[in-house]
Amino acid sequence: MAGERDLQKLLSGMRPTLNPGRYVYCTLPARVPAGLRPVVTVAEPEGPTVVVTQEEADALGLRYDYVAAWITLRIHSALEAVGLTAAVAGHLAEHGISCNVVAGFHHDHLFVSADDAERAVAALEELSSSA
Repeated sequence: MAGERDLQKLLSGMRPTLNPGRYVYCTLPARVPAGLRPVVTVAEPEGPTVVVTQEEADALGLRYDYVAAWITLRIHSALEAVGLTAAVAGHLAEHGISCNVVAGFHHDHLFVSADDAERAVAALEELSSSA
């Protein structure tokens, strides 16, 4: 099934959902170790970046500086859709909320400071209702 491309439909139907837990960004010197269960992995020249639960990072002694909440936009967005990331990040910026966006095949995922999680969901719901 193809994802939605229309920006107005994407915004009005995004249904932001706060996933349980706290998540951290870690960088590793080499490959992702066996058994590590990242929710996001990005290959970078300096070494892989992973986003994992804070509990898993703590248990493995991984270093991190940023503790995030994970919000999923429940609408199935097309990878070639134009404007969703800009609209969401811009609206959160207007509320003073930093946002790191990761696109999955079906959904967009936002990582915001754990301290801003509830405000971020409220701001996204406001954006959705005004679309």
